Amino acid sequence: MNRESLEKILAQVHANKMSPETALSKLENLPYEDLSFARIDHHRALRGSLPEAIFCENKTPDQILAIVESIRQSGATVLGTRLSEETYSFIEEKLPKETKYDKISRTLVLKEDQKKELVGNIAILSAGTSDIPVAEEAAITAETFGNKVERIFDVGVAGVHRLFDQLDKIKESKVIIVIAGMDGALPSVVGGLVAQPVIAVPTSVGYGACFNGLAPLLAMLNSCAPGIAIVNIDNGFGAACMAHKINALSSA
Repeated sequence: MNRESLEKILAQVHANKMSPETALSKLENLPYEDLSFARIDHHRALRGSLPEAIFCENKTPDQILAIVESIRQSGATVLGTRLSEETYSFIEEKLPKETKYDKISRTLVLKEDQKKELVGNIAILSAGTSDIPVAEEAAITAETFGNKVERIFDVGVAGVHRLFDQLDKIKESKVIIVIAGMDGALPSVVGGLVAQPVIAVPTSVGYGACFNGLAPLLAMLNSCAPGIAIVNIDNGFGAACMAHKINALSSA
């Protein structure tokens, strides 16, 4: 349930095109629905503009299917993250045909409105090809929530001229997500070149001293470039949510 869905229900009741009883049945699970193993927060989009997403890791196939159906019935967009190919293969036949699964980012999407025009512009940069799974999680999340996305991959500091070739395109964006593992240097370089806010995402990509993303995380936290915010390791979803909110403000 989002603001548009609620306004539509109220308008139909006001115009006598929907009975109060029918409207009540559509709203009866607000603010949340108790599935015993999960309490689905159908009010979240009304409070904060983003519907509840499903973190699929460590959930059973039956739990994922039940949550998907609950969110779908409420009229909200369904977004599942960290859904393995193995688990998806178990549930694929039981999902609506419109469901889309991306095996690179391990995301599942079932949109309520396929025709809604994308707004603004979020540039998503990856330092290397190995960072693309996290970058795609960010990109698909941002697109699912209604944002126009520009993907610019493999422009890390080992060949920084590749980044400079894309600067004009990057500067057309409202907000920039920069994803990097190894030494985590790319967000600092980008932050020193642009006026837009930069959201840095450290990844667990790298050799032993990368410490599964801790090294790039610390490097990003210690960046001397102003205007950079940092999210958790491999958290493309979190970066996209923040970028969406920034983009929504600039597009208002």
